[in-house]
Amino acid sequence: MAARMFIFLALHALVLPALADIRLPRLVSNGMVLQRGEELTIWGWADPGERVTVTLAGETGKAVTAPDGKWGTVLPAIGAGGPYTLTVKGKNTVVIDDVLIGDVWLCSGQSNMVHMLDIHDVTYEKEIAEADFPQIRQFLVPTATDLVWPQADVRGGRWEEAVREKVRDFSVVAYFFALQIHKTQGVPIGIINASVGGTPIEAWTSEAGLRRFPDVINTVRQNKDTAYVHATNRSAALANKPAPFDDRGITSEPEWFDTNYMPSRGWRTINVPGYWEDQGVRDLNGIVWYRKEVKIPAAMVGKPARIFLGRIVDADELYINGKKIGNTTYMYPQRRYHIAADVLKAGTNVFVVKVTNHQGKGGFVPDKPYCIFAGADTVDLKGTWHYRVGAVFASTAHQDKIPTITIQNQPTALFNAMVAPIVDYAIKGVLWYQGESNVARPDLYASRMRALIADWRKQWGKEQLPFLYVQLPGFMEYDYLPSESSWAELREAQRETLSVPHTGMAVAIDLGEWNDIHPERKKEIGDRLARLARGMVYKQDIVAHGPMYRAYRKEGNRIILSFDGVGSGLETVDGGPLAEFAVAGPDGEFRWARAEIVNGEVAVWNDDVP
Repeated sequence: MAARMFIFLALHALVLPALADIRLPRLVSNGMVLQRGEELTIWGWADPGERVTVTLAGETGKAVTAPDGKWGTVLPAIGAGGPYTLTVKGKNTVVIDDVLIGDVWLCSGQSNMVHMLDIHDVTYEKEIAEADFPQIRQFLVPTATDLVWPQADVRGGRWEEAVREKVRDFSVVAYFFALQIHKTQGVPIGIINASVGGTPIEAWTSEAGLRRFPDVINTVRQNKDTAYVHATNRSAALANKPAPFDDRGITSEPEWFDTNYMPSRGWRTINVPGYWEDQGVRDLNGIVWYRKEVKIPAAMVGKPARIFLGRIVDADELYINGKKIGNTTYMYPQRRYHIAADVLKAGTNVFVVKVTNHQGKGGFVPDKPYCIFAGADTVDLKGTWHYRVGAVFASTAHQDKIPTITIQNQPTALFNAMVAPIVDYAIKGVLWYQGESNVARPDLYASRMRALIADWRKQWGKEQLPFLYVQLPGFMEYDYLPSESSWAELREAQRETLSVPHTGMAVAIDLGEWNDIHPERKKEIGDRLARLARGMVYKQDIVAHGPMYRAYRKEGNRIILSFDGVGSGLETVDGGPLAEFAVAGPDGEFRWARAEIVNGEVAVWNDDVP
């Protein structure tokens, strides 16, 4: 560990100005959770040559500050416990209070790991209200990027306890994982949440970890030329500038959301939810205004309310009685807006939604909740609305677009700013929930994921660092014929990654929603990751995961499949017959097959397919 500390001092490229006072990284702060049973690196910055002494739980470490202003020391392993006080002495003294020793898990990935309990506070209302676990703590790493060098520290953040309203900022997946581990292992649990929505796996991997991919490394080196990046994005902004348009809903007097506006001819009926292309509006990219007069009972007036508008493609602005309630700029988030107590009135209320869509079908996504509620009262918003087109965008089908360099999606960008600063902070393992942003090239994902795992294990100096991950849930429209799917291919790439030692995969296909890339049922995902950890990492004698394909053999015209993780035996979720197995003969054409459980295995066949 001492050797690793000096490697850390040498490799961190950002040189902070030397300060008279000792400075610690933001992770090393009040309320932190440190990893039990392992040597602990404590580091920071001070004047060159300054002698620093660190004490914690009766253990002491010493260091001399290097010429670049950095110092680091290693404390012996400490058992679970606390709270303790960490004291750092040099020319001045820094005291860190309320330090716990337990297990620390790094939780990373994209939006499904980002999603906080606050976003799902209806589904998990009871769990939020009852959260009282001061020994479960999260450090939320702020989103940051760097295309040039690994950074020395994260840009902000603090340790928070999982207690009542504070738990709203916890990752749903990470919280329920931590809750189960805390209850079963009886030790404090620290969550370092470093995740960013819509990001590919390459952005989370270091330059060294990507060296086996020459095309990616070329991009990394090109992006280090900041002048090139800025010039490209300036050119893209000019070339891709949309054609000017007038939104009649805004340019009219009064505006269409104004309570003084009286709808005239041109407003037609439309059903919500639903896409306007499916309801007589052909191939329209533009702005469509929706309007509905909603009867609100007196019991809902004078109190805060909430409105659920499902999901909307792409962007929306909501007005009630002429007041802007909220807006969302892209398609994926669920529309859940808070309404102040003075907005609603008894009787007729005017709801207006401005929907902007740039490509594909626009409108309100089906099979989602559409309602307004306050207290114990709910008003359904589904049904007939009126609509009018406010603007039609010019076609860009033949426009030569210049790609924009989206910084957070570039290789190494998130590693440099959000992971590199914490690699000397000892952790128990990694939870990973990502893949949606790589689904366009599933053929590359297995190699990229192996590279990430190897890279992070090298960064932390632990060849057997547990790496537990979530296989992508089901998503998009159902296809009732056997078919190919890039999502299925990426799930297979994730399954193949189980060949890497000390990895585990939580299957989540049954938890997905066809119309939402962010499924609501995240507690089950956290629970499944926790069961994997309990079986793999904590060595409990439990069934750690569900059935996982192991092998096949042929018996006559049947294929016999065997599985790991069958517990006391295979069974179907609903008690009905097996479904959705398909087989192909020499022609390569897949057809639905019959399947049944036989002696703990699955037999699959189609009498018409040899």
